[in-house]
Amino acid sequence: MNIDFLIIGQGIAGTVLSYTLMQAGQSVLVMDEYKANSSSRVAAGVVNPVSGRRFTVAWEYDNIYPVAVKVYRELEALLGIPVFIERDIYNVLPSAQLRQAFTERTTGLSYMEDVSPERLASYEQWLDQPFGAAIVKGGTVLLHHLLPAWRDYLISRNSLNESRFDLNLLEVNATGVKYGDITARYLIFCEGAAIVNNPWFNYVPFLLNKGEVLYVEVPGFSTPDIIKRSVSLVPRGEDTYWVGSTFAWNFPDEAPTVDKRAFLENGLQQLLKVPYKILEQQAAVRPSGTDRRPIIGMHPVSRVLGIFNGLGTKGSSLAPAIAAEFAAHLLQNTPLRPDIDIKRFFNKYKG
Repeated sequence: MNIDFLIIGQGIAGTVLSYTLMQAGQSVLVMDEYKANSSSRVAAGVVNPVSGRRFTVAWEYDNIYPVAVKVYRELEALLGIPVFIERDIYNVLPSAQLRQAFTERTTGLSYMEDVSPERLASYEQWLDQPFGAAIVKGGTVLLHHLLPAWRDYLISRNSLNESRFDLNLLEVNATGVKYGDITARYLIFCEGAAIVNNPWFNYVPFLLNKGEVLYVEVPGFSTPDIIKRSVSLVPRGEDTYWVGSTFAWNFPDEAPTVDKRAFLENGLQQLLKVPYKILEQQAAVRPSGTDRRPIIGMHPVSRVLGIFNGLGTKGSSLAPAIAAEFAAHLLQNTPLRPDIDIKRFFNKYKG
């Protein structure tokens, strides 16, 4: 098989990059061994312009959001499934001080909305909200729809190899790569946390963090909104929600833990006035860069090898715009911005 691009990994990065390159007329093969607890498959896909206890506006949000909506609407049309839902993020404020801070730091932003007394009252029997709430206009990428549907699409085009990628079988030369009977002009690693074991890019200072989530049922409670306090409650179906997430920088394995379940349940109990039922607990390991920016670009020596990684918890927001920039770099030699280009790590980390 002779192709333009071999892409390793089919999380949100590999999915959106493969779509972007195929839309540009490139032949693509994605290689991905299915893993139920990959970070993209465990993530909720929240698109949130304001995050953190300091209520800071997400990096490049005003530029990346329109691109994200455009690409996800295109994928909806192509795949015939819902992919992106605009949602209000209903922030339950835990104290008067945080209510004041939220107001001061977000006043005048176009994606903010005042909470009406009627809106507050509609949640009164369900949520503990003595200090009120604030609404941010956001959304969710339905990763549990998109990832399997794109996988099926790739299969239908003979563009998916479901084998585990083995670096020992890779042959790299000046004009491309060879992997078994596959010959490609370029190979792009979109392999998430596995990148730390990749000898071609192990000089990049990735930080791995483990996140854990719950899936819960809240009988009788149904809302299109994302409810957020110390944890986020993201709609998944009738009366069912994704609850997350936690962060751990030191961990022995990828298994769910008792202490993080207790942390998430404590957050639920602070938020909800009503009983809930835990359906499942999952954990996944996600990579991020030390500067919390995407990491993309080509290997400094082997220019046929590239990387598209480090999207972090904002992956669903970032992937379309960053994929478009990377595709322009690959196909038109458009320079990458310094703050996302892997070149920023060359001098310090190149062996």
